[in-house]
Amino acid sequence: MSQSNAEAVADAAALVSATGAAGNWRRATGIAGAAIGVLAAGAAAGVALERMTVGRGMRRKARLALDSTGPYGALRGTPGKAYADDGTELYYEVDDVEPDTGEAVSPRRRRLFGRKAPAPVTVVFSHGYCLGQDSWHFQRAALRGVVRTVHWDQRSHGRSGRGAAQLRDGTPVSIDQLGRDLKAVLDAAVPEGPIVLVGHSMGGMTVMALADQYPELIRERVVAVALVGTSSGQLGEVNFGLPVAGVNAVRRVLPGVLRALGQRAELVEKGRRATADLFAGIIKRYSFASRDVDPAVERFAERMIESTPIDVVAEFYPAFTEHDKTAALARFAELPVLVLAGVQDLVTPSRHSEAIADLLPDAELVLVPDAGHLVMLEHPEVVTDRLADLLTRAGAVPAGATVGGYGSTSGTARPG
Repeated sequence: MSQSNAEAVADAAALVSATGAAGNWRRATGIAGAAIGVLAAGAAAGVALERMTVGRGMRRKARLALDSTGPYGALRGTPGKAYADDGTELYYEVDDVEPDTGEAVSPRRRRLFGRKAPAPVTVVFSHGYCLGQDSWHFQRAALRGVVRTVHWDQRSHGRSGRGAAQLRDGTPVSIDQLGRDLKAVLDAAVPEGPIVLVGHSMGGMTVMALADQYPELIRERVVAVALVGTSSGQLGEVNFGLPVAGVNAVRRVLPGVLRALGQRAELVEKGRRATADLFAGIIKRYSFASRDVDPAVERFAERMIESTPIDVVAEFYPAFTEHDKTAALARFAELPVLVLAGVQDLVTPSRHSEAIADLLPDAELVLVPDAGHLVMLEHPEVVTDRLADLLTRAGAVPAGATVGGYGSTSGTARPG
């Protein structure tokens, strides 16, 4: 990204924070509402976009066509509700193992793990910021009927309720709160039996916060952990691929801009809709690294991120600069651990995953060369294969099980 583009984003942010005039707000939110909002959403502010040569009407029709035909995010399980310590309603779904009826198992499932999971393990998936439980679509499809899984929406995301404490008195969201939310989901959906914890980005931080606050749960029931594209701290130092001048400008104005945008949520949402093409370009840049990702997968990611209200983006953002759960990683020292990241991740750079692996020397570190932040959607066959290996090491599935390239969205994916 050129310095001039970074400065343009910073100028838009400054405009939002400096004026309350309706005309300027309409102009600024169209840019900052998309660019600054996506920063916290896992896509980051500021990007050099290629000039679009297809008409807006045709692009809109293409998006509608992808939405109507794409299968991504269509998997549903048995619904349930848990309640956080502040009363927030947390939505989850359970995919149970199919009963042993004697019927033939599908070839895909046989390739994955064999006929039946021998241990009553539950795999619990925690999603990232401004995403939802459906972000694990490919892994959910691959594991369905093989091992019990739980997928939940973090507070203020997906089908879960808005954070009660945030609505009631403006209590800041914290990563510790998300850890307690996960505990409430576990109490409701997995009251007994072994657990495998899987977290992407903010979801990985949520898993760390759970370990920090409930070490006995980790010691007594957790049998394996997967941390995907996440960080244990120092997120305030991430530059999102911007030049020094650009990232310093964004850091300087971003907190105030997000507060201002959150207070003008309705107007900002109109701006985001009006700049849908810009928004899509930013999401693609900061979510994926491959050139040949399925357009329906790109659109799927776009839908998840754009569905997160700007005031939720504003509520959550400060928690990331305060996040530091490095010490909590020690809770996982005796467990099988998978640490996986895209080498070209601009949101939680792979060096953060390497730092986690350095503190867990027995962990498996997988760096996927041609992958960005949404590696589980970009190269699902790599993530699913390594997750299958982790479950095997944890004793959840038969030894020697592998995944035969299931769910690829790109022809260039290779295990790291």
